[in-house]
Formats: sequence, structure tokens, C-alpha cells
Amino acid sequence: MTNKQRLDLIEKHIREHKYADLHTLATLFASSLSTVRRALDELELRGVLRRHHGGASLVETDELAKEYDFISRDQRQSDEKFSIARLIADQVQPGMTVILDGGTSIYAVARLLTAKRLQVITNSLPIAGLFSEIGSLETIVTGGSIHNRLGVLVGPLCEQSLEQIHADIAILGGAGITEAGVWNHNTLIVATQRKMIAASERTIFAMDSSKFGRKAMSLTAPFSAKFSIITDQKPAPAVVAAIKNASATLTVAPKSKA
Repeated sequence: MTNKQRLDLIEKHIREHKYADLHTLATLFASSLSTVRRALDELELRGVLRRHHGGASLVETDELAKEYDFISRDQRQSDEKFSIARLIADQVQPGMTVILDGGTSIYAVARLLTAKRLQVITNSLPIAGLFSEIGSLETIVTGGSIHNRLGVLVGPLCEQSLEQIHADIAILGGAGITEAGVWNHNTLIVATQRKMIAASERTIFAMDSSKFGRKAMSLTAPFSAKFSIITDQKPAPAVVAAIKNASATLTVAPKSKA
């Protein structure tokens, strides 16, 4: 196979699937990981895709797609996400079993967990790619169907696999938070998050202040005593009261130092 043929095939695959990880591309096109990386670098230079650790995602141009595209969303509220992620990562102790959701805020947490000896369960392909070559982590990926733009696994197979496990902590994101609880856009993602909550002893939600007062399609869950909400600013008094009344905890992360 010539380099041009390989580039054309990889580009076609990513245009069809929106996201691809290195190992999948290497297997599909009988190439080494280093060869795939070089191909992705060239396609990124052409503006076809965006590289990230473990794979690449198609560059989308319309604004609706950007709302769901993992990489474009990963650039938003980056300082706030890091402050929140650092505080959450400090609560994860070596030896724990941790469920990680597929949101960009949770990817920021995952980056800070790479040095810890953990058992990680995730439905996130980007997070699985991040952890794939780290010996200190045992990574378990749920089954399911790929939600292309977010790079997460969802659906009945994903939910069934989560029903069979137990974790010390689930670390989840969301699209909005109100006095009713935590919200998300996609019903399949909401169903998956509910299984993650049920499988864990406690649940931490990473919610930056851009999510305050926002409702989405579905309420993931009302506040519960097993929930910790970690954010970068104090939310509205009604939300603070609802969290307190449910015996959940609210923590405001300190600002990152410049």
C-alpha cells in the first residue's frame, strides 16, 4: 500500500466515523502505530482532522456539530476545567476502582490520573486511548455502540456491562445543573450515566460555571447524598440550597495560578 493510498483510506474512514483511535486504524490498514501517527499528522496539516492523544477527530465546520464534537468542546472553559480536574484527581487514591464518563471535563481529570495505580472503567474512547500504554493502570472499556462525535460508547451493551461491576467512585460530567439536579443532552448518555451512578459508592460531578442554570433534554439525576458537585464558582442560592437539602456536597475549586 502506498502512502497516498493509506492517507486516502484513513481520511475516508475518519470522514465516515468522525473519530478513530490509533490502534483501530493500525489494525484496519495493516500499519504500524508510528505510520498511522505520521498519516494523521499530515491530515491534520491539511485541516481534515484534529489530533489528540490516542487518535483523531474530524474537523466539523457547522456550529451544531461543534456543540457535540469532543475536540472543539475540549477547548472551552479550559482553565476552569483544569482547576476542577485537579481537585477531583486529588480525591482519587491509588488502588481505587474508578468509573470515568466520556465528557471533556472528565478527560481533563483522566490526564491527571496517569501516574496513579488504578483500575479504570470507562466508555470513553479518548480516555481509553490515553491510558492504553500506561502500565500502572488497568483499563476496562465497556461495550456498546459508538456515539461518533463524542467518542463514547452507549446503548444496551454498555448499560449491561455497567450493571455487572462495582466502583469506589464514578466521575461524571453534564450539560447543565439546576435546583432539580444534573442534566444532559442525549438520552443514551443519560441512561449510561445512571448505570454508572448505580454501580459506584459515590459520584463526583465536574460542572464548570458555564453549566449553571442550564437544562438539557433529560435530567440525569436529582441530587443525592452520594453526590459531590465540584465547580469553579458558587452556583445560584436555589441550587446551593437544593444540594444541601439532599445532603450532597458542593466544593468550589480554587482558581489556577497563572
